[in-house]
Amino acid sequence: MEETLASPKMAEIDLIKNLEEISSKIPKRILKLDGFIQKDNHKEKLEIIIFKGFSSSTTHPIEIDLEKKVIEFQYVINNFKLYKAPLTETEDNFIRENQNSVFFLNHKNWI
Repeated sequence: MEETLASPKMAEIDLIKNLEEISSKIPKRILKLDGFIQKDNHKEKLEIIIFKGFSSSTTHPIEIDLEKKVIEFQYVINNFKLYKAPLTETEDNFIRENQNSVFFLNHKNWI
C-alpha cells in the first residue's frame, strides 16, 4: 500500500484544506482519511473525517483556527474513503476509496 507523505511539497499544497474546500461544495459526501502521526519513534493512528468543508479527527486534537494547519504534527495519509451522507446503519454508504491523495483533489471524483 502506498503511503502519502506530508512532504514539504505536500505542505505547500495543504492537502486537508484543499479537501475541505471541495467538501464544502459537495455537502452530501464524507471523506475519511486514514494514516498515522510519527511521534517519539512510534506511529499513532490518525483518522480525519471531512464533511461540509470541516475536518474532525477521531484520534487526535485538531486546530480549528483557519489561519493554522489542521494537524500540526508530521503525518502520513495512506488511504482515503468516500461515503454518501448522511451515514446510516442500514444502508451501504460507501462510494469509493483510493490511496493516492491527488485523486480526491479532483472534485469529479467526489460524485
